[in-house]
Amino acid sequence: MNNHSRLPAYIYTFTCSPDERSLCNMEIRSFFGLETSVNILKSNIEIEPSRSPFIKGRVEVMYEGESISEIVEQVKNIHLPHSTFKVLFVKINDLDKVAKIDYDGQREIEREIGWHIQGNADVRNPDQVFGIVPLGGRWYFGKYVKPEAVWLHHMKKPREYSTALSTRVARAIANIAVPHPDGVKAIDPCCGIGTVLVEALSMGIDIDGRDINPLVTDGSRENIAYFGLEGDVTTGPISDVTKNYDVAIIDMPYNLYTHATPEDQLSILKHARRFADKVVVVTIDTMDHMIEEVGFEIADRCVAKKGIFSRQIVLCV
Repeated sequence: MNNHSRLPAYIYTFTCSPDERSLCNMEIRSFFGLETSVNILKSNIEIEPSRSPFIKGRVEVMYEGESISEIVEQVKNIHLPHSTFKVLFVKINDLDKVAKIDYDGQREIEREIGWHIQGNADVRNPDQVFGIVPLGGRWYFGKYVKPEAVWLHHMKKPREYSTALSTRVARAIANIAVPHPDGVKAIDPCCGIGTVLVEALSMGIDIDGRDINPLVTDGSRENIAYFGLEGDVTTGPISDVTKNYDVAIIDMPYNLYTHATPEDQLSILKHARRFADKVVVVTIDTMDHMIEEVGFEIADRCVAKKGIFSRQIVLCV
């Protein structure tokens, strides 16, 4: 039977290291408003897979059914006279250990479905990839999109600091701050050498950068230009920000030269409260009392770890 829903449906799969689990879960909550414990979820929300460092793939659901035979009947409607295709069994799913399908079984499912699609199969360089995945006791089939690891290219910046966020963490933080960019104006008022700016701008997020240190704002502009991106980066204290923003991303200064004192941290938060409706704070210190003192409420949080070093990511509204 053909169970098309009125809204489009997408199946997302995820992968992350144990150190990244907390951050991955917070990004998922920001994108979809829910969490998953099995690295796979179904949603009507469309997210470009390359935005996230944790999304492994996305199936744009075309057909669903209670069995592979139901899927086979439906894919007979696919006609690809001028393009090649392949069918991919999505390995990340919610099957328990007893129901897991081995390698040979996965290939057999791919062949059975592919045999009934009207077109030319090409497992090496297909024009179109379809995914088949079990979830919640049902089978889902549709166009499969694999992400491009854009953040890996951004690791090779001309300007870098040892204490800067990793590109993976920076990208996830940008997504947590601005999960749906349309109409959203953001600022990173302590932008440093622009790690968050590069990730945000590469995803089409409208974001300004600013920092009190002219050396790092020069570095930020250089890094942005190096990747062919365009963004406005100004030099000056956060106290001079006069525009209003939907969201601010504040990585509290922490390095050999500009470690923020508690007084500095409180001042930064007070100014952010003045010009931003929402703030994502990145900090090595617990700052809950300061966040509450300036009038924000903590809506969500996680910890991003790197070995024994960890940062808190706190969403404030």
